[in-house]
Amino acid sequence: MYRALLGTTIIVAASLLLGQAARVVHDWDIGYLTLNRDGYNTRRVIGVNGQLPFPPVYVTKGDILAINVHNSLDVPTSIHAHGIFQKGASYMDGAGLITQCGIPPGENFTYEINADRAGTFWIHGHYNHQNVDGLRTPLVIYDTVPAVLDYDEEILISLEEWYDNEFIPHMKEILNPLAPFPPPPSFPYGLINGINGNKTRPITFVPGRKYRLRVVSMSTTEWFKFSLPGHKLQIIEADGIDSVPHTVDGLDLGPGQRYSAVVTAHDTVMYNYEYNITLYANFVPYIPGMNPRYYPGLIEYKAGTPVKAVAQTDISQFVWSDDIVLKALDRQPVLSADKTFDWTISSKKYSNNITLSILDEISFQPPLVPPLFSAFTMGDLALNSTIYGPQTRAHVLRLGEVVEIIVRNPSTLDHIMHLHGHAFQVVEYGPTGVPADPEAPPIPERTFSDWPMRRDTVVVPPFQYVKIRFRADNPGVWMFHCHMDVHFAMGMAVLFVEAPDVLQREQTIPQALIDMCQRQGIATSGNGAGNSGFNLTGLPPIPS
Repeated sequence: MYRALLGTTIIVAASLLLGQAARVVHDWDIGYLTLNRDGYNTRRVIGVNGQLPFPPVYVTKGDILAINVHNSLDVPTSIHAHGIFQKGASYMDGAGLITQCGIPPGENFTYEINADRAGTFWIHGHYNHQNVDGLRTPLVIYDTVPAVLDYDEEILISLEEWYDNEFIPHMKEILNPLAPFPPPPSFPYGLINGINGNKTRPITFVPGRKYRLRVVSMSTTEWFKFSLPGHKLQIIEADGIDSVPHTVDGLDLGPGQRYSAVVTAHDTVMYNYEYNITLYANFVPYIPGMNPRYYPGLIEYKAGTPVKAVAQTDISQFVWSDDIVLKALDRQPVLSADKTFDWTISSKKYSNNITLSILDEISFQPPLVPPLFSAFTMGDLALNSTIYGPQTRAHVLRLGEVVEIIVRNPSTLDHIMHLHGHAFQVVEYGPTGVPADPEAPPIPERTFSDWPMRRDTVVVPPFQYVKIRFRADNPGVWMFHCHMDVHFAMGMAVLFVEAPDVLQREQTIPQALIDMCQRQGIATSGNGAGNSGFNLTGLPPIPS
């Protein structure tokens, strides 16, 4: 496990308090490698500087993180700092063909990320879903003030699932109109801190010490559970937002979610313990040894001492993380909505025999001009959602208005929704649709208590809805999409065009981004089709 001593963090934080904020520079050469990551399959992957996994990124709140990217792939690339708001620099969000064109093969671009908030995040590819093939690593932003709970040491735990083939060929199989849909299920393997989950080293505990566990799910489709039987976890952060300490037995993480939890080591070395990491998916068949996959490991107090068993009956009664019961530490009151969007997740088979995902009644496809460029160059017309094209499903927001989103999931599949540029309040869960099992217990309506937790990635369970709210205080173009990459690639996304009038006054797209598009023959001005006014001639027709 990656370990970061608290003493080092204090030294860095002290320098920041003295006004010595740093510019932290990383050089990333993104390229192909051939590796066996899971112990079973050797295939082409995407790494950085000839490594996979490549090191996590650590900075301190107030720093500027500069990542100099060189693209050694044979296709464009981009990177996205998941959970970072990019206030005042929406063009650094890294969403390929949305806020930028991809970095062409052989070319360079520098991302500048303002580490203006502390927490646990991650950086991943955001062009053609290159994160699925390995382009991903944790990002930790240390705070300059003590956490709500004291701790002595940090342990970073990253969780990934790993497939036996590359993402683009896999998507071609899914979208093949001559193939049956849905395709046969896949059963990925689990990676812990970038290596085969069965080969991880023990976590060493010293009696009486307190540990902050930063757990990051860099998964792309499946869920992870993490627990330390015989120990309690006190959650103090979710997705970069500090929480009132909340005690649980384990963490349940969907793709893209993160938690920090403090655990206190026992005061004796009489026993060692096992930690449990489970990779699972509720939407594929239960097959012992394949779904779920279990990855036990050792919590070592003293080498050679016996492992204390925890009864399975106790594990079955574990209390798991649940964001609706968490409370944001800053006690921000619930927002009152000015505008509500009520969307139902679904899928449709089109006349070409291809099945696509639906959010807000349409399957998302990027236009010919990156929407952020349209928002910058269309003047007053940027306030009209029509100019972004029909398949972007763009929604224009006024500065400061409070947006409520209700996402309904009347299906047997879990979904996980991520919002760029914001953290939203998790306000309510409740039932929607008709469960397939008429004998299943009724799904209760659950609302926050006192003040809602905020996060940037939320699970929408089967036959449930989730209600979230955020304030439109970050001018830019921000995606809201399913973070299960297959669903995202099939069109489960919409755009928020936030205060484009303010955007035009206060921000300027760097010339390097404009040049990057033009060298690829991609227009950098005009509406979604690259034309003036409402002339959208040239956009592909909406599927029927």
